Amino acid sequence: MNRNKICVDHVTVRYKNGRNRAWPWSRKNGSNGAGKAHALDGASTAILQDITLDIDAGEFVCILGHSGCGKSTLLKVIAGFIKPDEGAVLIDGQKVNGPQNDHVFVFQEGALFPWLTIIENVDLALRSIGNASERREKAQYYLELVALEGAGGHYPHMLSGGMRQRAEIARALAAQPDILMMDEPFSGLDYLTRLHMREEMLNLHAMLPDTTILFVTHDIDESLQMSNRLVILSESPARIKCCRQIDVPHPRTAVCPTLSEMRTQIYHHLGVHSAL
Repeated sequence: MNRNKICVDHVTVRYKNGRNRAWPWSRKNGSNGAGKAHALDGASTAILQDITLDIDAGEFVCILGHSGCGKSTLLKVIAGFIKPDEGAVLIDGQKVNGPQNDHVFVFQEGALFPWLTIIENVDLALRSIGNASERREKAQYYLELVALEGAGGHYPHMLSGGMRQRAEIARALAAQPDILMMDEPFSGLDYLTRLHMREEMLNLHAMLPDTTILFVTHDIDESLQMSNRLVILSESPARIKCCRQIDVPHPRTAVCPTLSEMRTQIYHHLGVHSAL
């Protein structure tokens, strides 16, 4: 548990403002002007600024901050979807140069294939298993893990939002990820379903204690209930405002004095001074 898994080393990410494109009229006298900005200066805006963060194997870390502050960008940099302009990400001491098979990303908008049944979607993560019956048996096992044992033959549109999200988690777990990255996966769910999904995540992490989980959210109560550690980002350009270790054992309740005090402190970190 106490071994470094992920090292985010002085990462900065800038997005182009769109002013450095080579327009057709930049070509003059038959010269190859493509790729030249000429009078346009190609300015950029920093989204992440000098982020340094170490995460241990088996940790459940929530990344918290205002909407649009760069939480998802940081997660995508760690996943290898975005290359930082400065700095680097190391996983197990190796520089991240792109997505890895054992690092699974659960997207906010959902990514189940609508033309496949739920169990066929989970099958995709098990395609390395040549035997079809063995593959199907394992797919059923992961559906049972997330309490979807009776939904394997349904198509995604036939399920509720919470059930679809559980199916995505089942597919992610079927890949036996070393690292599970989740980008606000509960944001489209109703309040009661969110509570159930939090319980599911805690149960799954207890069953898979070696899996490192990075979970992006802007829900303070969600992060306090689930994570071992909170990483709070400032507004854009995002820097790490503070990290808070949460040593309260599970299951946690909202009336716990330690969590209640921490909740108020986090609101203050985020610029809210009248939180109940």
